[in-house]
Amino acid sequence: MVRLSARELFRQTVHIGAGSLALSLRWVDPLQLSWLALAGFAFNLLVLSRLDGLGLWRSEEERKGRAPGVVLYPLTVWLLLVIFGRQPEWAAAGWGLLAFGDGAASLIGPILGRRGLPWNPAKSWAGLTAYWLLGGGAVAFLVQWVAPGVYDAPFVWAMSFAVALVAALLESMPTRLDDNLAVPLIGALLMACSLWTEGYWSQLITPNWGFRLAIALIVNALLAGAARAMQTLDLSGWVAATLVGGVILGFLGWKGYLLLLIFFLLGSLATRVGYRHKSRLGVAQGSRGARSVWNVLANGTVAAACAVYAAVTPFPQLFTVAFAGAMAAATADTLESEIGQLRGGPTYLITSLRPVEVGTDGGVSVTGTLAGIFGSLGVALTGGVVGLSVIHI
Repeated sequence: MVRLSARELFRQTVHIGAGSLALSLRWVDPLQLSWLALAGFAFNLLVLSRLDGLGLWRSEEERKGRAPGVVLYPLTVWLLLVIFGRQPEWAAAGWGLLAFGDGAASLIGPILGRRGLPWNPAKSWAGLTAYWLLGGGAVAFLVQWVAPGVYDAPFVWAMSFAVALVAALLESMPTRLDDNLAVPLIGALLMACSLWTEGYWSQLITPNWGFRLAIALIVNALLAGAARAMQTLDLSGWVAATLVGGVILGFLGWKGYLLLLIFFLLGSLATRVGYRHKSRLGVAQGSRGARSVWNVLANGTVAAACAVYAAVTPFPQLFTVAFAGAMAAATADTLESEIGQLRGGPTYLITSLRPVEVGTDGGVSVTGTLAGIFGSLGVALTGGVVGLSVIHI
């Protein structure tokens, strides 16, 4: 068992305590409160370093002379208040994940976290569970507090814990993105979409829909099995592809599945072309090009979520367009990487335009960029032809 230092305990107390300000959203206009968040951002960015961090910086942050998490916290709150200002309960949901979910994981994870996560040993099952349970509870309470009587209580609690679980998994991923920024914003957006589903789930509780979903899963399991036989998916990728593809086929039908197939075919072809050359460069997809569960989820989770929301919200057109956009973006990302690494020519870091080696994260090339543009246009135009990428005004 690890004992937290007094400094870390103070940090997390402030981290969690700042979330109590979300309670004021019941009475205070979010845009007015956003000025306080903006002032906090400016103070943490410009003044806090001159005050030796006021005990809010970790030892390694003091050595580096900067603490990104402390600066991003008020910036995230400001973004939540500005983006979701018309629905303050959505902003409160993201704030709850930031303050209470992340804070609970940072407190409980080091103390009780004896087992690391398989995908990220630096994070623990105890921390993930704490984020899920305490973050979900905070989100449910804040949504009902800020918008009393607007939503059915059991529905809010169910959606809150579902969203908190997704946020906890995102927070646990090994990534360079600071979880103080990305996870609360994604969580707030996901909570907003989930609250729109109130009253729509009952329409799916029918024998016909259950039979349709079962057939979709069986069909996709067979097609994903064929892909695994061709070594474009490994076992974990087959399981994930069966679920993701089954959801898309079951909720959006053949139109959505067509876009998924185009993405998969283009991505698999781009991965296989010149594989030996990319392997010699050390930039080839691992497992001889077979996609794993992480590849499938990274490219298909957003699209699958949009497919579900298209069926269980009053905004089907919005989410079908979002689905087509997600598939186009996944296609662009895959083709840019695979074609760019093979025939990209001069490669430049997108943040500084400094020349870098092929395969460097953030590196872009003309050939790779053009491949991504044409691939995404192909998927988007196909979506338009079948009626997924069109909003009727």
